[in-house]
Amino acid sequence: MTETIRTAALAGATLTTGLVAGLFFAFTCAVMPGLAATDDRTLVGTMQSVNRKILNGWFLGAFLGALPLLAVAAAAHLTRGGPVLFWTVAALACHLVTVGVTVRLNVPLNERLEAAGPVDRIADLAEVRAWFEAAWVRGNLVRTLSSVAAFACLVAALLTRHG
Repeated sequence: MTETIRTAALAGATLTTGLVAGLFFAFTCAVMPGLAATDDRTLVGTMQSVNRKILNGWFLGAFLGALPLLAVAAAAHLTRGGPVLFWTVAALACHLVTVGVTVRLNVPLNERLEAAGPVDRIADLAEVRAWFEAAWVRGNLVRTLSSVAAFACLVAALLTRHG
């Protein structure tokens, strides 16, 4: 495999993984604590809106693009072995945790929240908030940690690449 492919895959994986980590970090540090300080109607309505709007090319490109880029980066370094391969495989494992938590916890919660209907028609907003908020925040914390770990591993891969 050419050096250009190795470099491009590692750089692309680092970029997309960093974007994903930054998004989840922002939700952990600012968005969800900010919404926690609001009333039930605001939290439920805002999260419904956010969940609809986040399904766009920018987010999906980074989130869905990271996995194949990580796989290509790892495969591209198989013949070389060493610390770059180690850090890239570690990043891939961490990112798989991020994807797993997203698919198995956060997305189903988002879908259930959407299925609850418009905030004007939800009879008990406090109940909806109760089953949604704490579980979603816990899942987001896990995927924040796993995505930041994946990004840190890729930074380590880049730093050890020519060392």
